[in-house]
Amino acid sequence: MHPVVERLRIAVVFTMVLFAGGNVLVGRVLAAEPAPSARWCVAAAYRQFDFWVGDWDVFDVGSSIPVAHARIDPILDGCVLREDYQGTDGHKGQSFTIYDAARRVWHQSWVTNRGELLEIEGKIENGEIILSGEDRAAGSLVRGTWKPQNGDVRETAVTSTDGGNTWKPWFDLVFRRKASAVGDAHTSADDRKALAALDFKYQAAVKENDAATMETILADDFALVTGSGKVYTKADLLAEARSGRVCYERQDDTQQTVRIWGDTAVITALLTETGSDDGRLFDYDLWFSDTDVRTPSGWRYVFGQASSPLPKSR
Repeated sequence: MHPVVERLRIAVVFTMVLFAGGNVLVGRVLAAEPAPSARWCVAAAYRQFDFWVGDWDVFDVGSSIPVAHARIDPILDGCVLREDYQGTDGHKGQSFTIYDAARRVWHQSWVTNRGELLEIEGKIENGEIILSGEDRAAGSLVRGTWKPQNGDVRETAVTSTDGGNTWKPWFDLVFRRKASAVGDAHTSADDRKALAALDFKYQAAVKENDAATMETILADDFALVTGSGKVYTKADLLAEARSGRVCYERQDDTQQTVRIWGDTAVITALLTETGSDDGRLFDYDLWFSDTDVRTPSGWRYVFGQASSPLPKSR
């Protein structure tokens, strides 16, 4: 074989081996590095209806006799609320509620074991979710209102047969958390879901500098202690959010755990934050532990402790 041809053959073989070895190396790196998991439905708007999440006994307002049992769970990674309603009269139904971010409205579809279908939409107004639509089977308009009330949820509905000029009562219900001993498995599961959702809601509010939502979650005597020993109060955090000084690209957590002891809970997670502070870029991870307590109006964030930023892996 001609020496030039031989050298070319050797070079081609060497290149093929090097390329194959490079692919193996890249493959190992990619296999060792988990793919980033996209998190959807974490903005504060998606958490507006979370006060309805739970295991409830349902009563007509003013009555002590339950008319139904209802369970409302976040599903599909927290993007949808599913209601399972079991009436004591045999009337059963399920609703699916989602926030349509494109139109900035809440949408609910309700179906029952009696062939009923109702689709309603609307927005949050003054802390109340107000949804309305047309009940085609009844030939009327329907408007429903949900609002938190001293730890309960009140759902009121009215109907109109004259295009909305006049309205008459349809039903007025109060959802009370299902009576059970502290530590009951179902109650604990509901509390864990509610607390996890509250944590995501708070992180989303921080990211958007949404001081109004942060104020509803933080207790008045809230304190945050950082890894450097600095202490921040509720007023400090709200003032920072209102100033808009910090702009976040990411403000979310992973590896979240929720532990509950009666009316006290601790949430631990790994927080990732990227963005700019008064024009200065930042990018860091840190661990935090948040303490929440149960109040008549729901869980409140009372104390936080954050580690110093973790070293970046090379």
